[in-house]
Amino acid sequence: MGLTLSEKIISAHAGKTVRAGDIAIVDVDGVMATDAGGPLAVKAFREMGGTRPWRPDRVSLVLDHAAPAPTETISNLHKMLRDFARETGCHFYDIGMGICHQLMVENQHVRPGDLFLGADSHTPTYGALGAFAIGVGSTDMAAVMFTGKTWLKVPKTVKIVLHGRLRPGTVAKDLILYLVGQVGGDGANYQTVEFTGEAVRPMTLASRMVLANMAAEMGGKAALVDMTDLELPYPFEPLFPDPDAEYSQTLEVDVSHLRPMISRPHSPSDAVPIDEVAGQRVDYAFLGSCTNARLEDLHAAAAVLKGKRIAPTVRLLIAPASKRIFNEAMRDGTLETLSEAGAAFLTSGCGPCVGSHLGVPGNGEVVISSTNRNFKGRMGNPNALIYLGSPAVVAASALTGVITDPATVVDGEAL
Repeated sequence: MGLTLSEKIISAHAGKTVRAGDIAIVDVDGVMATDAGGPLAVKAFREMGGTRPWRPDRVSLVLDHAAPAPTETISNLHKMLRDFARETGCHFYDIGMGICHQLMVENQHVRPGDLFLGADSHTPTYGALGAFAIGVGSTDMAAVMFTGKTWLKVPKTVKIVLHGRLRPGTVAKDLILYLVGQVGGDGANYQTVEFTGEAVRPMTLASRMVLANMAAEMGGKAALVDMTDLELPYPFEPLFPDPDAEYSQTLEVDVSHLRPMISRPHSPSDAVPIDEVAGQRVDYAFLGSCTNARLEDLHAAAAVLKGKRIAPTVRLLIAPASKRIFNEAMRDGTLETLSEAGAAFLTSGCGPCVGSHLGVPGNGEVVISSTNRNFKGRMGNPNALIYLGSPAVVAASALTGVITDPATVVDGEAL
């Protein structure tokens, strides 16, 4: 019996062949921690007797969850990470540089075939470029920083075969919301979710990152996206599972019928076609997060809003995934289009998504968001209602003041 891609990557890092269910001790290619878990990791690292990580060039620290610091306490935690990075030579990304997952890919800290750990639940995002990447807790992170190794139970793999092509106006976010709805919030618990099929091949890296990112909303331990036709800014050798690999289950999905999808409060898995919620009042539209804040997402929103003005009853907040993306969108005129439409821009980071600061909704307010989670209280207020949709849906809804299918918006009018 052949190996899944997860089994192949883990075997390569364990120095022996391992299969689902085995316990493996593996070498780690890189780690990342943010201001959410990084301070605890540094504290635990020092309590273990650590003074310098096993490979400072393989350790990245990112200030993105509560940045700029909203309180004195958090500012002091930021200072702790700045001091640690300066003392040890770790990579350090300060306020406004971007969201951790974007930065790891953007700056090539993670590459195809890597085994990478992040102190964040959406670390599986890196499976978009063929890395086995998992989220870990702060003490596990500290141990890896100390030794360069970790242990794990090799996960089983759920294979999702995506047939056909997405219709114009339907994007990766719509597809993953649909899949999360089908699989359920824990349907892939402690398993790798492998996305393959003809629908994946034309996808950009940014779109593939959307799929891998939200595998976490199925309970996935990791995600891997078929590398066929993947384009990266450096040479690489595509990795594939063996043809006779064994999967825990295989789902076959024809994507050609899909239309824009919405996840209703308070679960990403409560996903329905947009027609079922169209017309729902919206108070606050947010475009950002490690799921959908890249350049193609800003372009999608700008295409809807160009020459128009958002509804006076709605505020539209945008947090680009990184400073590099912000600058690219500034150079090509996207930011000007969005600003003239009425958008306000926030520092690149995770604050609104996790509800740590910046853009907390009020009681009873309805949010349409491009983020990955809409649990009760997720954006900082348990009395708000959060709907999830694609960037184009966010923009169209901001334009009309109600949840709106972007395809129905022409010259500022809903057809």
